[in-house]
Amino acid sequence: MATLVHSIPSISFLSSLTLQPLKIKTHKKSLSTSRSEPIKTLTCTTSKPNNKSPTMDGRKPTSKKTRKSSYGTSRRSVLKKTFIQEQVTFTSQLSSDPHVGIIGGGMAGLLCALSLEKRGVKSTVFDTGIHGLGGRMGTRVIDPQPLIFDHAAQFFTVSDPRFSELVDDWLDKGLVRQWQGIIGELEVGGQFLPFPSSTPRYISVNGMRSLADSILSQTCMVDVVRPCWISKLEPFNGMWHLSENGKPCGQFDIIVIAHNGKCANRLLASSGLPLIARQMKTLGLSSIWALLAAFEDPLPIPTGATPFEGAFVKGVDSLSWMGNNSAKLLGSKTNSPHCWTFFSTAAYGKRNKVPQENIPTATAEKVKTGMLEGVEAALGLPKDSLQRPFYSRVQLWGAALPTNTPGIPCIFDPQGRAGICGDWLLGSNLESAALSGMALANHIADYLRSGGARPEEFALGLNKEFQTLEGHDIGQFSGLESSTGASPVQAYQLST
Repeated sequence: MATLVHSIPSISFLSSLTLQPLKIKTHKKSLSTSRSEPIKTLTCTTSKPNNKSPTMDGRKPTSKKTRKSSYGTSRRSVLKKTFIQEQVTFTSQLSSDPHVGIIGGGMAGLLCALSLEKRGVKSTVFDTGIHGLGGRMGTRVIDPQPLIFDHAAQFFTVSDPRFSELVDDWLDKGLVRQWQGIIGELEVGGQFLPFPSSTPRYISVNGMRSLADSILSQTCMVDVVRPCWISKLEPFNGMWHLSENGKPCGQFDIIVIAHNGKCANRLLASSGLPLIARQMKTLGLSSIWALLAAFEDPLPIPTGATPFEGAFVKGVDSLSWMGNNSAKLLGSKTNSPHCWTFFSTAAYGKRNKVPQENIPTATAEKVKTGMLEGVEAALGLPKDSLQRPFYSRVQLWGAALPTNTPGIPCIFDPQGRAGICGDWLLGSNLESAALSGMALANHIADYLRSGGARPEEFALGLNKEFQTLEGHDIGQFSGLESSTGASPVQAYQLST
């Protein structure tokens, strides 16, 4: 992967701005969004360069101090900013060598970058990951044993031909393989019903993060910057200028928002993209607790039950999934410790939600105890009989799974030259994330090929209404059915 130096075309400075009302459709009342304020259009035109550094309205910056908003900006204040901000409209000509800035390095952002390269467009991916790319394709390795946990996305299935082609390529390269282990439904009390093996299930050979880190390994037109928290988007002189806490991170012809939740909402609140910000704010997200636990001995299997490597738990308030990472990734005959990932229900996550950046010790201990008690109940064990893990860690996915969706592959604002991709636009799984990233990349490439001459033809999803996503608290898999022949199971798939 090469580091690219972006060449800035010679474009004259911004000199005048015109404000004019822009009519937009409002969402139905049932969507629980705030009342829309009039949106104005901020139109940028160019003139002769000025040696002075102008502000967005062309005036010389003053020394007047402005109060910075705190990190804990309330949802109400962010929502208010979203609906009163002015819409940016770029009128300058697109550069001959366009550069796309992608904020978010999960599956959607990575596939967007990969697909852009296939269309001859260079990009830079900004990701907050300290240990690697992938977002919720996360794998945690604890030395020196080592212990290994997929602590978000557990596996994925394939239903779309476009995604199938991509997965076949990963199989050929040895990046993924089929998961042959037994999974099914575990009823409270220990009754286990295995799923038939007719639907292939896939995992990354060294944990989900290794797949994310490999996706861009052979690219030459993609730069990756991490860890990096893009904190500001500024439209200026026909380009988007990105920065991290005041530190410039580059300028781009088009930007892509490939993450969601409060960080994305805060970033868009004063970006000049009210239509995109409104759609992002309409998204509802559940919260899920993850408990990573390593045991010296195997967990007891209920009498008469088939030994399993993964189970969707039914009837337990604090638990909805349990997966044996050691058996899945290292094989059932391994002598290593038994590393399990447990996920809570969305209801349990909501009741015990705290700031995920700073989980209080008391809350962490409470959640750990509650989820281990849930494991006992699911396996039909007496209370306090489960062996204590010698290693454990809890993590809150505060923006885990979508509760609603517009049901479209991507969103694009051609006036503001910005787009959104992510699994939530289509559903809640890795396949949806990949398809969304690919769709937005192709849409952007088509827009660039047009030269931006007919922007109205490229507006996509800006006024699309959302529908409730069934099974939102546990995500989606395609093709999985219980052995009883029940309807397709909605199963855990934490992805971006």
